[in-house]
Parts: sequence; structure tokens; C-alpha cells
Amino acid sequence: MTTIESIDLDTTASELVTLLDIIRWSMSQFNQADLFYGHGTDTPWSEALSLSMQALHLPQNMSDIDVQLLLHARLTSIEKRQILDLVYRRVTERVPSAYLTQQAWFCGLPFYVDERVLVPRSPFAELINDGFSTWLSNEPKQILDLCTGSGCIAIALAYQFEEAIVDAVDISSDALAVADINIQEHGLADRVFPIQSDLMSALSGQKYDLIVSNPPYVDAEDMADLPDEFQHEPELGLAAGEDGLELVDTILHQALEYLTDDGWLFVEVGNSQVHMNYKYPELPMQWIEFKQGGHGVFALSKPQLEAYWAERN
Repeated sequence: MTTIESIDLDTTASELVTLLDIIRWSMSQFNQADLFYGHGTDTPWSEALSLSMQALHLPQNMSDIDVQLLLHARLTSIEKRQILDLVYRRVTERVPSAYLTQQAWFCGLPFYVDERVLVPRSPFAELINDGFSTWLSNEPKQILDLCTGSGCIAIALAYQFEEAIVDAVDISSDALAVADINIQEHGLADRVFPIQSDLMSALSGQKYDLIVSNPPYVDAEDMADLPDEFQHEPELGLAAGEDGLELVDTILHQALEYLTDDGWLFVEVGNSQVHMNYKYPELPMQWIEFKQGGHGVFALSKPQLEAYWAERN
């Protein structure tokens, strides 16, 4: 069986003509290599299309009609070789595509990413685009994005709520450096503020109408079974102890002090949802059902948190 390592990429580039040719060839390589998809794409087609579009400096949010029109466009030799080189690295190094192109998309917005941060892929995008309309009666003025990573959630929140101030908090100075790049690129330095803090410990006196957190939540069993692609992401952004709730436990205790009276807390715990239900059977969490895919996000109001902790003190 011919593997990509044994292929002459210059010869291959000369034989492929259109964007569709390149995508079809890329899909074949991805299928043969049995890659894992979970960093913004979920199929060989979407992975090959995304990688090709980024290599060609074309937007990821083009309509299906526009994409179809592009598929039969002829590519230059340089363009073809650029894509093939990325495909080669994607297969041989198992690097997520976003790290190869240093770009990821979230809420229809482009973000710079590298291996200092996780690749954006949260179902929070659906809630942000909807303005958290099921829960918020008024637009939030003060927002906290806890464990901000690349800053994509904080920045998307700032776009959605144009009058809000957003604190983008992370314990990692490396992650905050990436977040600051994105804040500057989106021109939001006057409303989105990167803050280094171990969860909420450095936020004394602050009150938020909305706290959103996508913290590390991978439990020990899942960490041991992660595909190779995840080994390129910072472990600090993934691992969260035996049950995946190491940080969430602290967030539930701290949030009460930092929420306004009608504030809401939203936390993503992914597959650790099962641990949450077991560990906090009486906590009135609202598990959110997503229309566009995703799971493991719960919502709690300030009064609900107050009542829960009052019964236990």
C-alpha cells in the first residue's frame, strides 16, 4: 500500500488540477491514515475543505453555493504544493489543522491559535449567537469568560453584547498572550481584558451578570485514551483530575460571590456530565440541548446557587 511518505508531492501536484481534485486526494490520504477529527471538523471532507480554504486564504464561513462554485477552480502550482505540504504534515505528525494554519473559526470569526491554547470547538457558540435568550432578561454589562484560552469565547461575547465589558481570565500566561493577540486583531482592547488568575482568586470585588466557563474537564480515564491529535494541545487546558471536575468544584463555590443578583453561570463539562450528575444530584442544573450538536453544558442562576449552598451550610 502506498503511503503519503512515499509519494512525490511535486508529481502529485502536477497531476491534480482543481480544488476538488486536491480535496478528493486529501480525503484519500486522511482515510488511509485513519485520522481523528474533533478540532472544528468531523469528517474527512470538512477537514480537507477547511485545510484547503485556509491555505488559499479564503474565508471559512462562505456559503455552500460559493464553495460549490470554487470547487472547479484551477489552482497554481504554488497553491497546490502549499496544500499538499499541509496535508503531509496533518497525516505524518497528526497535528490538528488549526495549528498548521494558525487559524481557527468560532462563532463565524477567525482567531489566531498555536499550541499554547486549545483549538476552539465549544458548543457555547450556539448560545452566544442566540444571546443566551432563554436565560437572560437583560443584556449583560459585565461578563466573565473563565479559562479563556485563545480568548475566542470572550471576543465572541463582546461582539454579541456590544455594551458589555468582558474579563478574559486564565491561569496560563502563554494562553493569555494568545488571547491578547486575538483581542488586538479584533480591535476590542477597550472592552475585553485579559487577566491572569487562578480561577476567580484575583477578581476580588468584581460582579458579573454572566459567567461563562469552558474549563479543563477531561477525566483521568479519557485523558489516557485521547487520540494522538490531542497530544499537541496543552495538558493544562484538558486534564482535570480523576473525575474531570477538579476546577468545576471550585467554580461552583466561587461563583456565588461574583454573580450579580440576577446573574447566570454557564459551565461546559463535556463527557464529565455523568460525574456532575453523580456528584451533585440535588444541584438544580439545567442541561442545555443544542440544535447544532454538542453536550455537557449546564446553567445555574444566582438564586439557585444561593439556595443550594444555604442548605449545606
